[in-house]
Amino acid sequence: MLNYYLYPHTTSQEWVTFVHGAGGSSSIWFKQVRDFKKQFNVLILDLRGHGNSKPTLKDTFNPRYTFDSITNDIVEVINHLQIKKSHFIGISLGTILIRNLAEKRPELVQSMIMGGAIIKLNFRSQLLMKVGNLFKSVVPYMMLYKLFAFIIMPKKNHKKSRLLFVNEAKKLYQKEFLRWFKLTSEINPLLRFFRTKDIQIPTLYVMGSEDHLFLPSIKNIVSKHSTSSLFVVENCGHVVNVEQPELFNNHTIGFINSLT
Repeated sequence: MLNYYLYPHTTSQEWVTFVHGAGGSSSIWFKQVRDFKKQFNVLILDLRGHGNSKPTLKDTFNPRYTFDSITNDIVEVINHLQIKKSHFIGISLGTILIRNLAEKRPELVQSMIMGGAIIKLNFRSQLLMKVGNLFKSVVPYMMLYKLFAFIIMPKKNHKKSRLLFVNEAKKLYQKEFLRWFKLTSEINPLLRFFRTKDIQIPTLYVMGSEDHLFLPSIKNIVSKHSTSSLFVVENCGHVVNVEQPELFNNHTIGFINSLT
């Protein structure tokens, strides 16, 4: 089972589950836990092979991960803790896992908060993936990861987020990185499906105004999906919860409270 950290609330019945992105860990939510645990029951996870969720023997003999198998890891923890329903907050690739979970097990998902969400890969991000696939076996994975982090978070005010993710990614093994990178082969059809289906679950997208790779497609999807709304954080890049934690916390807690 995935490594997880639990912060139970004495009176609240509401659960909030945090899902990080590829190369991160539960530690990226440290600026959220303090505020959220005052009002809600909080669950934060380390995804497979990240943080303290070390690769298992089963993973050793399974060279390929899928979005469904990684989503099932999250469901396993939710079921183990007997959580009937939760609000889910994700960042970057974690938003794809949450959206996939909502597709597979909608009864578990009370709402979705998608920070630095990925709903479509534009030409530049597609090119980035192709370059990565071309060189992933010959170039040290940290060199690739640093390049990706710089392209996604290029500005000076993104440096803190960039360093946080790079330092977390250093804890991954080369084989683990390659398994996660191979997920990109199934990402396009999955995202295409998510764009066409307006899932009837309240969804808040929280995007940085400088998230140049992903913000345009989120604006487009919010205009088409009836249960979705968008909050744009000015002077902010991809990892909104790290760059602007106070604003992120206030707005997302307000969103959850508006639903309960």
